[in-house]
Amino acid sequence: MSDLVKIGLIQASNDVDGNEPVEVHKQTAIEKHIKLVREAKAKSAQIICLQEIFYGPYFCSEQNTKWYDAAEEIPNGPTTKLFQELAKELEIVIVLPIYEREGIATYYNTAAVIDADGSYLGKYRKQHIPHVGVGNKGYGFWEKFYFKPGNLGYPVFDTAFAKVGVYICYDRHFPEGARILGLKGAEVILNPSATVAGLSEYLWKLEQPAHAVANGYYLGAINRVGTEGPWNMGEFYGQSYLVDPRGNFVAMASRDKDEVIIGEMNKKLIREVRDTWQFYRDRRPETYEEMSALLP
Repeated sequence: MSDLVKIGLIQASNDVDGNEPVEVHKQTAIEKHIKLVREAKAKSAQIICLQEIFYGPYFCSEQNTKWYDAAEEIPNGPTTKLFQELAKELEIVIVLPIYEREGIATYYNTAAVIDADGSYLGKYRKQHIPHVGVGNKGYGFWEKFYFKPGNLGYPVFDTAFAKVGVYICYDRHFPEGARILGLKGAEVILNPSATVAGLSEYLWKLEQPAHAVANGYYLGAINRVGTEGPWNMGEFYGQSYLVDPRGNFVAMASRDKDEVIIGEMNKKLIREVRDTWQFYRDRRPETYEEMSALLP
């Protein structure tokens, strides 16, 4: 296995108004993202991550049961199966963030991880679920209406090219899971997001590079672009990036364009940084027990 791995991050706008039927959204977005995945492969990407719930608008702007119909089973749903075929064809790893339904009506914000031979490796369910207004028109990230908190822990997936961990959007504000992923051996963390200017942009280039430095791994942050109607609650400001274990930005996308960016991960740098800083050696877990018992 090579020490050099090409990471592809895909950011895109949603091309269909939110008033349109769910299936119109899904078909349009899936067709668009298949083309973008092929573009990433043409640029030599080996591990590719799409944005949070990639196949439509970020519908959490409103609270509407219509969007429950966007959810699918994982791995038995049609979108996971389709991208398994694509991963096998292109011999790439795909981190596929979609809306998951389990059983009759239990819903999660999830990312399926597909290996380069098309096999399904498992899934990560978003652990931290926000419920926050944006602006003064009643819109926001009303996620507790749509998602249960994740219940699968913080898995690390041993893919054909690297050990991959997944964090999803709001998770990035919580350092605990980011540390667990590093302790489990993750070499790169991928964080598909949907976040708007005026709420989180001042943190976008601060928190995730800090996770990369504190834990000695690469981190890929993906955000969508544009505004989404009919809500138009804010600008999804793009600027997807790959950051290295020293906190250096390896690659960064534009603010407002559909884009595939490619960044190179060097596993030797991970070892070099960890040997230098030794954060894992010097941590004191026996002194942290009270943290889980403390109330806000």
